[in-house]
Amino acid sequence: MEAFTGRVLGRHQAAVVRIGFGLVWLVYLLREWPNRRVLYGDRSPWSMELAQRLLADTGAFTVLPWFGGRLWFELVYHLAVLAALAVLLGWRTRAGTVLFLVTVLSLQNRSVLLGDGGDNVVHLMAVYLVFTRCAEVWSLDARRARAGRSGRSWWSEWSGVGLWAVLGAVLAACQLGDFSGDSLTWTGPTFPYLGWSPLFWGLWAVAGIWWVLGRLRPDGEPRAVLDALANMVHNCALLVIAAEVVLIYATAGWYKVQGSRWQDGTALYYPLHLDYFSPWPGLSALVGSALLPVFLISYGTVILQVAFPFTLVNRRVKNVLLAVMMVEHVGIAVVLGLPVFSLAMVAADAVFLPTGALLWVAARLGRIGAGRSPGAIRGNGSTRCKDGGPAA
Repeated sequence: MEAFTGRVLGRHQAAVVRIGFGLVWLVYLLREWPNRRVLYGDRSPWSMELAQRLLADTGAFTVLPWFGGRLWFELVYHLAVLAALAVLLGWRTRAGTVLFLVTVLSLQNRSVLLGDGGDNVVHLMAVYLVFTRCAEVWSLDARRARAGRSGRSWWSEWSGVGLWAVLGAVLAACQLGDFSGDSLTWTGPTFPYLGWSPLFWGLWAVAGIWWVLGRLRPDGEPRAVLDALANMVHNCALLVIAAEVVLIYATAGWYKVQGSRWQDGTALYYPLHLDYFSPWPGLSALVGSALLPVFLISYGTVILQVAFPFTLVNRRVKNVLLAVMMVEHVGIAVVLGLPVFSLAMVAADAVFLPTGALLWVAARLGRIGAGRSPGAIRGNGSTRCKDGGPAA
């Protein structure tokens, strides 16, 4: 129990998951920027009236119907871009993950018929990231924390307070205004019978209490209790992310077992001959013409997905299988033209990456960056972290 509440487990894996999903959502928004109004805006075939009728039945959260019109949509869409960038860089991550959640839900719930499966993964991870301490390493927040220990963080601290004050004022205006409809309710008709208001106000209140205790009693028992609770929530959220990935692969694998196309090994053959899944027709024709590799890849995919949950008991087997699955997702992105789905699954898989491998990659990237920076000190020595790993 002390290990579960006393320290942040998997902080490097959480950072990679944060970076991965921030990158996935940012790349998607930028790629679809010319088509944004057709996908989610006023030119969408799925009109706002149809969306509101569906939202009334599902109770899904989105802020786009609050005002309607192009100006409000453009504001939300570009806020989504900024939130994704903030999550990617780890800047004001506590507020950034909340805005990331709001914008992801708002856009995806506006047009639920869009997506290729990767949007569902982004949807889920946007919720989970709010409860993780995913900016402990490899983030601008971590760099600011190091600067704070050296006494250079006055402006950074009060700018963060101002950001949360603005967010609180905006939330209060949305709560009291009559334009939010049933989005910001205190109770919900289904489990867990809580609306979105308790979540948003709870996150805002916790951030305020955290800051007050950090200013008044940084070494006191209340702050220590909050740290322990934050560690516990982070560790639980990371466990939920890992369980979610396992469920995705397990259910996908067992559903494939029941499909006749996967049983006879031809499931991959047919998508390779569809124009929709052929961004590179020549490559698709080349891969589709090799019947034996197609047969082996089809069967191999089912075996990998069904076996993945059972390999978690053996670290070496799990690492090998994880590398194979990541390579397979890269192949799906290139051959079948599903980059969002593939990158989202690679980012989700990162929760199982070994810490040693992540530190090794970070050290090599750090050396490359140091070697290219002006005035860098070159040498054969390497800096070590306090936990014995190479410095990130």
